[in-house]
Amino acid sequence: MQVQKELENRFYEADKLRKQQVQRAEYEANLARRRFMQVDPDNRLVADTLEAEWNTKLRHLQDANDYYETHRRRESEKLKKAQKQKVLKLTRDFPAIWKNPKTPAREKKRMIRFLIEDVTMIRGEDITLHVRFKGGATKTLKLPLPLKGWQYNMTDPKIVELVDELLIDHTYSQIATILNKRGYKSGQGHRIDRRTVVGITHGYKLKTRYARLRATGKLRVNEVASLLGVTVATVRRWGKKGIIKTYPYNDRNGHLYEHPGVNSPLMKKRA
Repeated sequence: MQVQKELENRFYEADKLRKQQVQRAEYEANLARRRFMQVDPDNRLVADTLEAEWNTKLRHLQDANDYYETHRRRESEKLKKAQKQKVLKLTRDFPAIWKNPKTPAREKKRMIRFLIEDVTMIRGEDITLHVRFKGGATKTLKLPLPLKGWQYNMTDPKIVELVDELLIDHTYSQIATILNKRGYKSGQGHRIDRRTVVGITHGYKLKTRYARLRATGKLRVNEVASLLGVTVATVRRWGKKGIIKTYPYNDRNGHLYEHPGVNSPLMKKRA
């Protein structure tokens, strides 16, 4: 409304100047008329000159009047009551203006200057802001401290938790595929691949799939071969055929093997 008032003042100032131009043109036209009326009719040369001057002044007066009316009509449209109401409506719909992509940053800065008197910031375990508005109202805000540079690239704790859970039954590549299907991204915002999962596992000191399988009694191929008294190639062949259950622990065809068990036909065969 202050801006609207300023526009009104400018309008009245400009209107006053244009009105003065009309008055000056009217005065000069009247002066030219009086000169023409006072001339001796028998002095045709002077009379013709004064008449021409009078006609010129009348045209100037008409031009000044037209200019005045045109600009007064055009400028007065800006001051209509409906427009004032529209301006007032904007003040009650501040979020819409602020979020409007057509509102430039410089205007947002002006809005803030209109609204806020000052802000006091106290930095501790978090950031406390004491905001004082132009109208006298105050508001206190609590904000978390901004992340340090290295923290922006940290992996979402939820992803770390999922990797830890998925390592029980899946390899690194399988885990990457599962996480991508669920829409997760790396700390840098990229797709998750096998190397990402490996990095998370080692970076957050998660127990590897190999260590988990070993902890549950799964055996290496040479251990099974020694236990059964056969060659490593035989154990691997039995693993591919499903005679011995295998457990992949990496993406390079590495497997651990189920313990045959004392009552296994394979153990009895050896005996």
